[in-house]
Amino acid sequence: MQVIQEEACLFNFVLFGATGDLAMRKILPALFSAHLDGKLHQDGRIICVAKQELNQESYLDWVHTQAGPHVSEGIANQNADKWQSFLRRVIYVALDATSAADYELLGEQLNNQAVTVYYLATSPKLFEPICNHLAASSIALDNARVVLEKPLGHDLESSRAINDAVARVFAEDQIYRIDHYLGKESVQNLLALRFANSLFEPLWRRESIEHVQLTIAEQLGVEGRGEFYDGTGALRDMVQNHLLQLLCMVAMEPPTSLDANAIRDEKVRVLRALRPFSRDDLETRAVRGQYAAGAVRGQAVGGYHQEAGIAPQSKTESFIALHAEINNWRWAGVPFFLRTGKRLAERTAEIVITFKPIPHAILPMPQGVEGSNRLVIRLQPEESIQLHCFAKQPGDSMTIQPVALDLAFDQAFKQKRADAYERLLLDVIRGNLALFVRRDEQEAAWRWVEPLLNHWQSTAALPKSYLAGSWGPSASSAMMSRAGAHWPEDR
Repeated sequence: MQVIQEEACLFNFVLFGATGDLAMRKILPALFSAHLDGKLHQDGRIICVAKQELNQESYLDWVHTQAGPHVSEGIANQNADKWQSFLRRVIYVALDATSAADYELLGEQLNNQAVTVYYLATSPKLFEPICNHLAASSIALDNARVVLEKPLGHDLESSRAINDAVARVFAEDQIYRIDHYLGKESVQNLLALRFANSLFEPLWRRESIEHVQLTIAEQLGVEGRGEFYDGTGALRDMVQNHLLQLLCMVAMEPPTSLDANAIRDEKVRVLRALRPFSRDDLETRAVRGQYAAGAVRGQAVGGYHQEAGIAPQSKTESFIALHAEINNWRWAGVPFFLRTGKRLAERTAEIVITFKPIPHAILPMPQGVEGSNRLVIRLQPEESIQLHCFAKQPGDSMTIQPVALDLAFDQAFKQKRADAYERLLLDVIRGNLALFVRRDEQEAAWRWVEPLLNHWQSTAALPKSYLAGSWGPSASSAMMSRAGAHWPEDR
């Protein structure tokens, strides 16, 4: 969890890749939201850098057209003046990231008295030349910070190469490896739930918890990113970063404080305690799938191989489910089930903690009802926390029914909640590293997934096929059944 610093910090926010999809959909709208809330220093400036030969006016028109629709507060209505005042912060610099001479233009726009954030919303292959040119131009100052977007490499070796290149210019405490799931309100509330309530801590261990499920499901396909996705796949795109970060937040020991390194030390310990995959595990505890033509929300969609940019014989997985275990005293023997996929039945992200059933039932369970308490932490589409338990049904018989104690954030807290990107960008400006990934975390995650990557690259076996609009291949449910569990939709 972050420590909020109320005083706004004078900053230069330099956005490389400023005409790209990420800049328009996420970064600029998040910065506008912070501007709207009065969380940005009044003299802070946003310097947008891209290769396109645009002038200031044409770039602002581009931002209005492309980023405007993603601003939830409604720039055309009550906040139109605020939108215009935000645009006055924006400066466009046409720059070839590989040309040393162009960086002089960038240096002319910087306020050297301010904290400077370099956000690299570019291909990772540009990280090294950008950092080298920032250093050569003497604008990688001691008060500078660099934000790195995923993917950081495609395996452990390439990840180390990128990190080595960036580390030659920036110290580790200047490097912010962003994972936007860590900025979600419900993820931070998970820490508050665990570490601010005596109710849960005695139960948060193997003696009380039967298993843990982490799901990130998407209804979308590759959406025009076929060439990128086909070289990446679900394991690299979602498991190595988002899902393992969520697993760490669930499984970590209480940190000694909210200091960034105290939190990240505990996350690293979880990753290092993950049971390595054996040869047998690769067949029984891992399922990869690839969607076939089907229907999503009643609309017919093509299969993975019909998507633009996908190789005809591609074996890249669009779905993955894993049975993981953590070899430490708190979690020994507790299965952690991770899954993610594209073209699934719903768009959802949730963490489900299933507690062990009561040792002796004196009250009969209703037909078809599972007799276990569950804590469901929903990350999207709506953020909420639900505790599923049992209560007596009104009437003259002792009949129990499942009920849910529901913490809906939009009902419990009336104030506006910060978007994940808004929170994380403010943390970068403020210099708070707690919600960013440290290098040893990242390497431990790559080390754990590499046996899967290597196995699937060497095998002739194809991913399991599943219909678009379903919950993935049946082998995923079979994997759960072997462990005596099931996914929520299989209840």
